Amino acid sequence: MTTDDAAAAELARLRAEAEAAEAALKAAQAKAALAAAEAAAAKAQATDATGPAPAPDTRESATPQASAPQPESAATEPTPAAPAAPAPPESAAPAATEPAPAAAEPAAQGEASGPLDATQVQAIVDGYTFEAATLDLGALVNTDPVPQAQIRIPLAMMNRHGLVAGATGTGKTRTLQGLAEQLAAKGVPVFAADIKGDLSGMATPGESSDKLRSRTQGIGQDWKPEAFPVEYLALGGVGKGVPVRATVSGFGPLLLSKVLGLNQTQESSLGLVFHYADQAGLALVDLSDLRAVLTYLTSDEGKDELKGIGGLSAATAGVILRELITFADAGADVFFGEPEFAVTDFLRTDASGRGIISLLEVPGVIDKPELFSTFLMYLLAELFEILPEVGDADKPKLVFFFDEAHLLFRGASKDFLAAITQTVRLIRSKGVGVFFVTQTPKDVPSDVLGQLGSRVQHALRAFTPDDAKALKATVGTYPRSGYDLERVLQELGTGEAIVTVMSEKGAPTPVAWTRLRAPQGLMSPTPDPQIVAAVKASPLLATYGTAIDRESARELLAKKMDAAAAAHAADEAAKAQAKADAEAAKAQAAADKAAAAAQRKAQAEYERLMRKTGGTTRTSRKAAKSPLEEILGSRTTQTILGGVIRGIFGTGRR
Repeated sequence: MTTDDAAAAELARLRAEAEAAEAALKAAQAKAALAAAEAAAAKAQATDATGPAPAPDTRESATPQASAPQPESAATEPTPAAPAAPAPPESAAPAATEPAPAAAEPAAQGEASGPLDATQVQAIVDGYTFEAATLDLGALVNTDPVPQAQIRIPLAMMNRHGLVAGATGTGKTRTLQGLAEQLAAKGVPVFAADIKGDLSGMATPGESSDKLRSRTQGIGQDWKPEAFPVEYLALGGVGKGVPVRATVSGFGPLLLSKVLGLNQTQESSLGLVFHYADQAGLALVDLSDLRAVLTYLTSDEGKDELKGIGGLSAATAGVILRELITFADAGADVFFGEPEFAVTDFLRTDASGRGIISLLEVPGVIDKPELFSTFLMYLLAELFEILPEVGDADKPKLVFFFDEAHLLFRGASKDFLAAITQTVRLIRSKGVGVFFVTQTPKDVPSDVLGQLGSRVQHALRAFTPDDAKALKATVGTYPRSGYDLERVLQELGTGEAIVTVMSEKGAPTPVAWTRLRAPQGLMSPTPDPQIVAAVKASPLLATYGTAIDRESARELLAKKMDAAAAAHAADEAAKAQAKADAEAAKAQAAADKAAAAAQRKAQAEYERLMRKTGGTTRTSRKAAKSPLEEILGSRTTQTILGGVIRGIFGTGRR
């Protein structure tokens, strides 16, 4: 059997099981509803009270409630199981005609008409009743919402981390928005990456509608529009927000290796380069600084220092350098530089005490998903390094929503995963809660998943055998409950989720099918002019708005290279001068030698002539002159005689 045949067979089997389970569920719901209706009728007759509305009227009122469409922006699609199940008039009438949250009768009949019995519903109510402050997630769904069974999470447990998962379009972003708004209202700062740009709507009051009112009243939510304090940030200034930058030194070799896609050998080699720069006092501010260091280490001037680092080959350094050049040419160099963003600026509240929601604008860098996800990890690591220990506090100092978390873990090295696991495990004692937002729990490594105390699981799809396997694995991670989770997880409507959180005692709460609350802010992007005005008014703009280019590794190495080049040129000039002087001295010596030889030759010739003309003596004595010769040879006599001769022959000048 081929792989395609096996997949088709598996799909057929799953489809048959789903149809059988659906039929069984419908039958069970019908029987439970009929029993509840008969009991209610008997009670009404016994107490001589007014009976329920006639069956036809009840069907008319119940059916619209069960199937009424909800606004998509509020994540309000009803669960597919509700319209599929038969709606007996006797059980549906009170729920349709008395939607008030305080009514006990609708709750009891809702309990009877769903997969949970009254005891199980009460256990869930008890499990989500807490003494301290809480965040409200929504209302229990037992075929229909049960407003009296509110699902909550203790505020103090938000630093025990959590997971928001679900397929695309199931309402994860609205869940994130609702949690962020409630945290801000309770004075807890929030950080989140705005993947699609629509989280910016938290700064603008929401818009009411009949559908929204119907949904919120059905789950017992007293909805009202409200705006929340938002700080807009932009990675590297690519966007409208306040620029967020990091230095290469602060980013570190581990995170940078993840971004560059280096293997473990190259990752360790990059760590040696960072170590060398630190020891040499070379500040790595931006990518050009790191490129300068690598260029220097692979040059003739720096190759000796490269050998001294140990274990770093010139070939590996060359690979890293090429990856850096490609990375920078793609525009990533704008994310690194100064001033470096101080993560303590996330921990701010406004004048009224509400926590400020810091939104990192992502659409401008969505084509570099690994960069932005790794950048989020850098911010989290900075928080872990800087913040002091606070232990178990009444509320967290910051809640960090890590959207598109699967991008962080994909292709990560063992060292990188170990660093993430350690950070998540230990940062809760710093008062920081981390919520990973992704599509399926299997996107998160088991070591990290084991650290997450709360889970909000939206609908999962099982279109392929791999999806079906992932679904079963997800079901196996939940505590036992009265739900057929493998079925329910596929039937959840938009804005519904399976929830379990960590109680105040540190134990998991019962699994609850929950229809989540609608956010109070706008569930679409805030208009651009409003965002631009907010950024201009931000107190952070003066600090981070303008990039700074101070002296760093690139400039220091350039000076060092220039000084080395100048020294080399001077040395070459000295060598050339010495060579010229040597050649001149050699030429002078040759000239002196030639002159001496000529002198000797002339002397020899002179002596030969003297010997030939004057005897064998080297010199001859002059004969003594007579008095007459002396008179005639004197200068005076010669002058007189010259004058006489010129006078006689007429040669004198007249």
